[in-house]
Amino acid sequence: MSTALLSTADELHARVRHGRRAVVMTMGALHEGHATLIRAARQAAGPDGEVVVTVFVNPLQFGAGEDLDRYPRTLDADLKLAEQAGADAVFAPSVDEVYPGGEPQVRVSAGPMGERLEGASRPGHFDGMLTVVAKLLHLTHPDAALFGQKDAQQLALIRRMVRDLNFGVEIVAVPTVREEDGLALSSRNRYLSADERRTALALSRALFAGRDRHAAQEALRARAREVPSTHARAEALSAIGESRAAADAHAVATAAPGGPAAVRAAARQVLDEAARLDPPLRLDYLALVDPADFTEIGDDFTGEAVLAVAARVGTTRLIDNLPLTFGAAS
Repeated sequence: MSTALLSTADELHARVRHGRRAVVMTMGALHEGHATLIRAARQAAGPDGEVVVTVFVNPLQFGAGEDLDRYPRTLDADLKLAEQAGADAVFAPSVDEVYPGGEPQVRVSAGPMGERLEGASRPGHFDGMLTVVAKLLHLTHPDAALFGQKDAQQLALIRRMVRDLNFGVEIVAVPTVREEDGLALSSRNRYLSADERRTALALSRALFAGRDRHAAQEALRARAREVPSTHARAEALSAIGESRAAADAHAVATAAPGGPAAVRAAARQVLDEAARLDPPLRLDYLALVDPADFTEIGDDFTGEAVLAVAARVGTTRLIDNLPLTFGAAS
């Protein structure tokens, strides 16, 4: 197949549509994570549908001192990757095409959720992101739009905008793609030196430590539930040599710190160690939040949660997250 390169809305609107249209929105510098999104979009669109990849470095979502000017722009390579992954068209408009007449005076507000975590670290970022996503949804008119789970807060806000403002498009989440060493794929990884990359691995290691602590605690609690603490049961267990195992399960499940506090502590230990490396990891935030509003969860929380981290290594800022389930739902 030959992937069409389009630069104007008129060119995009002139395309004859057949079946469903699935859109993947990017800022370019495409990598395997984007390719995974495009392949998922190919499945969502179906054999008779169309996959459109947008490539647009949105100035509205870059704050003062951020890397707008040095953000990688690799359109030729992007077009090749998009074609190999199954895209029918790449829509790469100019800033003037997306924002004719200059920056828009009317924008989408991210609301309270947009002021937390990434929003607190990057004021105005999510307003700019939602504004361009709204523009691109109107320009591309997709049936489905696919976004990576690595940008969990972005994904949650897009879903909220689509629901609150009745966009009539299906938002599909695609799991985070990682490199062999665990580092989440990102266009910014190319900025890391070899030493900085070794330090940056602490982000994923911290998330995995939190996840493993949670899994161990859940397993112990499940073990404890299987072994009632009655005297008669204790005698029966003793007779078959399992009393020590039962006691250990009960003791750890009831006495050891568990739940969200234990997850945070396990992750933070890894990050604290990385802060002493050379070069050091400078933590922006570690949070365990409810994906509905990105507020911190309490110790009695049950349901889906997101363990999220953001940090700088050298001059590069990286984010990562993992989904977790607490309580009866797990």
